[in-house]
Amino acid sequence: MAETWQEGGFGLYVHWPFCQAKCPYCDFNSHVVSHVDQQRWSRALASEIARSAEETGPRVLRSIFFGGGTPSLMAPETVDQVIRSAREAWPFANDIEITLEANPTSVEAGRFQGYRDAGVNRVSLGVQALNDTDLKRLGRLHSAQEARAAFDIARAVFDRVSFDLIYARQDQSAADWEVELTEALSMAVDHLSLYQLTIEDGTAFGDRYRKGGLRGLPTEDIAADLWDVTQTLCGEAGFPAYEISNHARPGAESNHNLIYWRGGDYVGVGPGAHGRLTLSGGRVATEAERLPGAWIDKVERLGNGEVERDRLSRETQLDELLLMGLRVSEGVSVKRLEDLSFSVSGTKALVEEGWLEIEGGRLRVSTAGRPLLNAVLRRLLA
Repeated sequence: MAETWQEGGFGLYVHWPFCQAKCPYCDFNSHVVSHVDQQRWSRALASEIARSAEETGPRVLRSIFFGGGTPSLMAPETVDQVIRSAREAWPFANDIEITLEANPTSVEAGRFQGYRDAGVNRVSLGVQALNDTDLKRLGRLHSAQEARAAFDIARAVFDRVSFDLIYARQDQSAADWEVELTEALSMAVDHLSLYQLTIEDGTAFGDRYRKGGLRGLPTEDIAADLWDVTQTLCGEAGFPAYEISNHARPGAESNHNLIYWRGGDYVGVGPGAHGRLTLSGGRVATEAERLPGAWIDKVERLGNGEVERDRLSRETQLDELLLMGLRVSEGVSVKRLEDLSFSVSGTKALVEEGWLEIEGGRLRVSTAGRPLLNAVLRRLLA
């Protein structure tokens, strides 16, 4: 098959698995430890980057994303070493985007300046709520005032600053959300990630919900109202949704996340990191060892932190392209879908019912279908 991953581009994801505390809603691979040997970890991450570059060859790197965990607990010197290693491994795009996720409790002006000096040019803050009551419910360690102060520090250092909020929280009304989102939009620079609270198995919230202890979650009707408030206010403020949960001024979309959603290739390094690579033998999915101690031991002893590598079938590639590509407002190239043996005629019913649209050679979810994306995808994939 043609290397259609090039439509999405090529990026690097770096997972830093350490946090100050585990949030009750979080199902990410994060761990609380008392001490981290930063030099040891920077060497291990650099080793994995070099190993991956031997496989991919000299592709142009469009983005680097430091995720976690809490990457703002990384020493600036560690970030600098990782970026230097990436630069040695691949040629950088002229407009490369280098993003680092940060929690307000770990934001310091000096540390942020160190990240910028290392090459980071975009920061994403995990604010999550702008009132103290809900921050405590979400298990966050920062106050709303600390979140605002962290945002001011980030904005003073970086031109591009995004932050996350969680809505559809316990006892949250549409009026409450309208007030909070209005404040968020008055603060926003160019990008906002707005996620509806989901209760995941294996989390503290999941256990509490199963026992009937997580009260006040919104009904479907209230959740729909919150969605409508989100789309209306963001659209009016010049932050349209370019993806189900992400809003940006035109031109300020997250280049790294677009690589995922457009079905590009990306290297994943660090504990639990996933990757997708198109190599001479086809397209493969990679997964690294999840436990930090076991991961770094594998890297140091064996020179490879992976635990699994699967060659993706044509059907799996198609499913992933639909699942990811229909999240973005631009949709998916029909030609690319047909190259994976997808029959667009099979979408006729969903198009006639107004849930999907085909226009300009692209298949996308309609405005009416976006809040029902999961239901649309279930029918489409069936």
